[in-house]
Amino acid sequence: MHHKPDRLPPVPQDAWTPDQARYAQEIIDGPRGALISPFVPLLRSPELMGHAQRMGEYLRYRSVLPLRLSELAILVTARHWSQQVEWAIHAPIAERAGVAASTIAAIEQGRHPLELPEDEAVVFAFSTELHHNRGVSDATWADALRLFGEQGAVDLIGINGYYALLSMVMNAARTEVPASTARPLPPFPDV
Repeated sequence: MHHKPDRLPPVPQDAWTPDQARYAQEIIDGPRGALISPFVPLLRSPELMGHAQRMGEYLRYRSVLPLRLSELAILVTARHWSQQVEWAIHAPIAERAGVAASTIAAIEQGRHPLELPEDEAVVFAFSTELHHNRGVSDATWADALRLFGEQGAVDLIGINGYYALLSMVMNAARTEVPASTARPLPPFPDV
């Protein structure tokens, strides 16, 4: 894990601008209940933070994909970006939602998980292809449509893209990793 200082640490609440306070309060009053890690660096651009949190609230809490599948896509994204905060937050949620510990361990180690249920195999393939190939093969697309429909496929793209955005923000900002039951990902190369 990196030990370099957080570039965009928490801003004391008494130092928030009116825009920061307004957009932060939306997050605090929503299902998250607090200004959690990804939004700490984003607070520097309050309107961007507000738009991001609304997209994330849909993708995390109201997407047509069940929690188990969206959490699996988040883990694939966190591993692709070696994003420690997302991994620390979402690996335990994924396991509680029913993703096998062996699947989580394989993703953590950069291996293809074995013996996945069909829906998880499609989410893993779709998310992996999207990140590594910058697209999705015809076969994987057809499987995603058959299992999740067009809205599910679009929501899956959205989950991968949204968590890639958060990963970029937190990797660039060197956001502090919260305490977690998850083992840290192998560190990403220094940039």
